[in-house]
Amino acid sequence: MKQIAISTDYITLGQFLKLSDCISTGGQAKFFVVDTKIEVNGQAENRRGRKLVPKDVVKVEGFGQFEVISS
Repeated sequence: MKQIAISTDYITLGQFLKLSDCISTGGQAKFFVVDTKIEVNGQAENRRGRKLVPKDVVKVEGFGQFEVISS
């Protein structure tokens, strides 16, 4: 499981996808969350504005599993 460090209280799913190199630009997030199976803590998620906090686990189909940690 890859760890993604954030320095704020939370990060949106769209920002997270860019930070984790699943997408290359923030503008791709809208389409990516619709076309790709994403789970946050075992629950299906398709809202790019979903707030992720440290200890959340994100599974992105085709890219693997990530854990949000605080830096």
